[in-house]
Amino acid sequence: MRTESFAGDELTRDDFLGGALRLWQPRDGYRAGMDPVLLAASIPAKEGDTVLELGCGGGAALACLGARVPGLICTGVEMQPAYAALAQRNLNENGLTGTVHCADLSALPAAVRSERFDHVIANPPYFEDFRAVAARSEERAVSRSGALPLERWVSVASKRLKPGGVATFIQRADRLPELMSAFFGCLGALELWPIHPRSTRPAGLVLLRGRKERRAAFVSHPPLVLHRGESHEKDADSYTEAVSKVLRSPQMLPFPDQSRGQRQRF
Repeated sequence: MRTESFAGDELTRDDFLGGALRLWQPRDGYRAGMDPVLLAASIPAKEGDTVLELGCGGGAALACLGARVPGLICTGVEMQPAYAALAQRNLNENGLTGTVHCADLSALPAAVRSERFDHVIANPPYFEDFRAVAARSEERAVSRSGALPLERWVSVASKRLKPGGVATFIQRADRLPELMSAFFGCLGALELWPIHPRSTRPAGLVLLRGRKERRAAFVSHPPLVLHRGESHEKDADSYTEAVSKVLRSPQMLPFPDQSRGQRQRF
């Protein structure tokens, strides 16, 4: 648990989305990778929408989403004080509208409990405590493993959504059964988007979304493939065209049948 603020020499300022964002991150601690960028790109938000991120870390997903959607109103919740402060700094210094609260999911502040959101997003810890691999720093360990089960994360997300609002999570593929069970318990119109490192390899991550108080048949979409080819062949990135675009600019990466879902008005 990181409580004290980061000193200047403990941070780097890194380009995201091809330089559209510049985010402060700890040199030695949790550093955002591709996952929050993909999560943000998948959210079908529009100007004026409200979005809540549970466990926002340094604010990478919120900032990426805010950079793409003008007028978005961002709210974050992060239990580690140093990371909550960093997330707020990242929103402020990129000219984005939002508030980050330092709080645990099991004790949300009144300002969050009193609001309903158009979107709730989350990139929960990928490992349960008993499965977690030892991390190099305590704060990284907090980001990698968590005491709260996924069911609790999804329950909190559902309660914070407006009717018809959308919850979207990114998670390791091997935890999909647990995540699906939690979503089925309180959300409808579920859509699964597996993320494969290469077309010949099994999914490593999944995006799963559901809507509050909506019903529709479950949809499992064709996979999102990150890299071209069957294996890494040379010292250069091999991202597919769609993935390269969202990593290098504030582009949307819609779920495959998003336009159909909007027409049906779930």
